[in-house]
Parts: sequence; structure tokens; C-alpha cells
Amino acid sequence: QVQLVESGGGLVQPGGSLRLSCAASGSDFRLDTMGWYRQAPGKEREVVATITNSDSTIYADSVKGRFTISRDNAKKTVYLQMNSLKPEDTAVYYCHVRYSRTIFSGFTSWGQGTQVTVSS
Repeated sequence: QVQLVESGGGLVQPGGSLRLSCAASGSDFRLDTMGWYRQAPGKEREVVATITNSDSTIYADSVKGRFTISRDNAKKTVYLQMNSLKPEDTAVYYCHVRYSRTIFSGFTSWGQGTQVTVSS
């Protein structure tokens, strides 16, 4: 099992910025698609952004132009730069990865979640 440790959440004013990080650890694995999801109170978990191992990205319409996902394969880390934050971005943000081991692919792992609160 790949373990994910997230950091970077917190309280920020509207219009502010935060950078989330998610580091993967374990043995004998190759990271495939990495991504960020979020879940607001009373709502279902939704995808925010994903990035493949060839750096192809997809963003939710609600965050396009404000959020940027990136990855550092050497550090086995995925980042989410969040700018121009809005109160509706308030949620618990979860890191998610798909990974492979030897010839087997399709394994997944979730982070524990980090709270992002946008409020004045």
C-alpha cells in the first residue's frame, strides 16, 4: 500500500492563496495519475484536478484559471497551487493516486485529507 501525507491546508481570506502538497511513500511502486479531490459539508466528494505521468492535466470548471496542479516525480509529490480562493472553495481536500507495482496497475490510495477554509 502506498501512503500519502498531505500538508498545506489552513484558513485564508477570500482572494488569498494556498499550496497543498501530497507526498507518496512505500516500496516498489510507480505513480501513474495523481489528483486532488474535495468534499464540502453536506456534499459529495468531487474531483478538483488530475495530472498524468506525462503531465497532462484536467481541471474542474469551477477552479480553471485559479488552481494549478503539478508533480515532482523525483520527490513522489503532487502539488495544488490555489489562487484567488473563494468561500465556496472551503472543503476537505484529499490527495488521490493511481499506481503500479511490477506488471500490475490500477492500485489506488487516498490521503487523510486537509482542511481548507476560505473566510474573512
